[in-house]
Amino acid sequence: MTKAATKQVEEFTAEAKKTMEEGVEKMAKGVEDVTAFGQDNVEAMMTSGKVFAKATEEMNAEIIAFSKKSYEDGMAAAKEISSVKSVSEFFEKQTAFAKSSFENYVAEATKLNEIYSSAAKEAFEPLNARFSAAAEMVKTYKA
Repeated sequence: MTKAATKQVEEFTAEAKKTMEEGVEKMAKGVEDVTAFGQDNVEAMMTSGKVFAKATEEMNAEIIAFSKKSYEDGMAAAKEISSVKSVSEFFEKQTAFAKSSFENYVAEATKLNEIYSSAAKEAFEPLNARFSAAAEMVKTYKA
C-alpha cells in the first residue's frame, strides 16, 4: 500500500474509532439518564402513596370519631325524646335532633372533602413534577 492510502486508512480508522467512542458515551449517558429517571419515578410514586396512606388514616379516624359522636348524640336524643310530655314537644325535640344531625353530617362531609382535596393536591405534586421532567427529557433527546 502506498503512503497516501495508508494515511487515508489510518485517518478513516481514527475517525471511525472517535465516532464509535462518542456513540458509546452517548448511549451510556442515555442509559444512566433513563435509570435515574426511572428511580425518580419510583420515588415520586412512593411519596404519593405515603400521602394517600396518611390521608386515608386521617379520614378513617375522622369517620370513626364522627360515628361515635353521632351514636352518642342519637342515644342522648332518644333519652330526651322518651321523656316528652306532649306530642308537640315530641315533634319539637325530634325536629331539633334531625336538624342538628343534618348540620353535623354536612360539616363532617365538608371536613372529609377538604382532607381528600388537600391530599390529592399534595400527592399529585411529585407525579406532575415527573411528567414535566419526562417532557424535558424528550425535548433534550429530540434535539
